[in-house]
Amino acid sequence: MITLITYQTGFGESSFSPFCVKAMWLLKAAGVPWEREDSNDPRKFPKAKLPAIRTEGQIIGDSHNIQAYLERGGADFWGPVAARDRAAGHALIRMAEEHMYFHVVLDRWGNDDFWPLIREAYFAAIPALLRKPITGRIRKNLLQGLSAQGLGRFTTEERMARLEPDLAAIAAFLDGRDYLLGDVPTLPDYSVAAMLSAGLAAPIQTPLRRRLQSDPALTSYVKRIRDRMDGA
Repeated sequence: MITLITYQTGFGESSFSPFCVKAMWLLKAAGVPWEREDSNDPRKFPKAKLPAIRTEGQIIGDSHNIQAYLERGGADFWGPVAARDRAAGHALIRMAEEHMYFHVVLDRWGNDDFWPLIREAYFAAIPALLRKPITGRIRKNLLQGLSAQGLGRFTTEERMARLEPDLAAIAAFLDGRDYLLGDVPTLPDYSVAAMLSAGLAAPIQTPLRRRLQSDPALTSYVKRIRDRMDGA
């Protein structure tokens, strides 16, 4: 039995982390038995990040490494997709995980209206008297990292303009199709839909949530994936 170590559920998502949601969908698509173990302290896991899986006496961290482990066991996340479409799918994964993800993080941690909800949801285990000062330092460090990355230096309007071509690209791939590369989900769907779902899951109206909600193609796509992958 594989144990998936994941951040807890929240904001209507199976996990606060879209990478943990992706890992759940990979496990379901692989058809392997698994169970979840929630943790809000990633420091003891590889790269000090979640998700991770515990299996065969080892711990494998990072959703990409989990994917590779499942593929070594026979999982096929592509099906009969042609090489050119696989290349496009790979680019979509990188777009979602190396660009769109940081928009989700800034939407949560950089928004002064959203931040108190994040603080109380993520860090409830920290005693109330210590929660604000401890999490304030965590937030400051994270936002400094996003400034170093570059996206954190943008205004909200500039950031949304930077995101727009990504959303247009996803819509273009979905034109006339249920999923990005055809009639069944493939590997890029598990990354892209997880990021979109995280953006839609904001418990308050943010610029990202409003933009996604205004797009029927994207919202219906996320619903299709979630209906298929989150069900029994």
